[in-house]
Amino acid sequence: MEEAVIAATTAAVRRAGARMSSRYSTQSRTSGLDELVAAVRANDAAVVDLLKPALAEIRPSARWLDDEHGSGPLEPGEWWLVDPVGGNMNAVHGMPDWNIGVSLVRDGRPVLAVVYFPLFDEMFTATEGGGAFLNGVRLQVSDKTSLDGALAGTGQAQPGQGPEMADRVGASYSAMAKEALYVRISVPVTHQLAQVAAGRMDLHWQHDNVRAHASGVLLVQEAGGVVTDLDGKPWELTTSEYLAAAPGVHAAALDVLSPLRSTPAC
Repeated sequence: MEEAVIAATTAAVRRAGARMSSRYSTQSRTSGLDELVAAVRANDAAVVDLLKPALAEIRPSARWLDDEHGSGPLEPGEWWLVDPVGGNMNAVHGMPDWNIGVSLVRDGRPVLAVVYFPLFDEMFTATEGGGAFLNGVRLQVSDKTSLDGALAGTGQAQPGQGPEMADRVGASYSAMAKEALYVRISVPVTHQLAQVAAGRMDLHWQHDNVRAHASGVLLVQEAGGVVTDLDGKPWELTTSEYLAAAPGVHAAALDVLSPLRSTPAC
């Protein structure tokens, strides 16, 4: 990946972060669902209005998707996959855990990822084969070798997924909480994936893979982590469930989670 593309993309994401920061307030509250949805959409639109033309200028041939809950395969070629405000629900309630996430996907593989946490000025970047970085410092996943000292987490990819998904998340949390030191359920998913890449957390699993997770997945992979489906097969953009972990705890975590996958292996 050309340095100019990386630099231009991070600059665009930083500008989008500044725009979103100007909209954000720790005093923000919403009175009900309608107001919440309107605030979420307004935040997304503010970021998209800046990023879409900027990224189109950087890579004119790449197509664009900002459907943060989209899943499934993409047509061949390059795509910008954008989660305008990861953790938007947090932002509109005045909480600080939100980010701007962008990935460039080529023929189904993420080749560039930028995940920016404006409130902390943390810029996570990764390129296929080029490593993962936080504010220019190379990242490495943790060297944990046992779940009994591991910080683990999962998250809700989409709201309103129904009782079956809630039961699966609850069951996997319960199973992992019996093995790991600490387990969290939180959003955005890209926040947890970035923490795994930085070695601050040791593993993250997800029972729902959406394309917008590609940026976080590439961060983990390029920081030396292992990302597979819950059968242990390599992660793909169309993988339905996945585990992203430091190599030393991946196998043990997979043993905990694989019995809870949505479709047993044939």
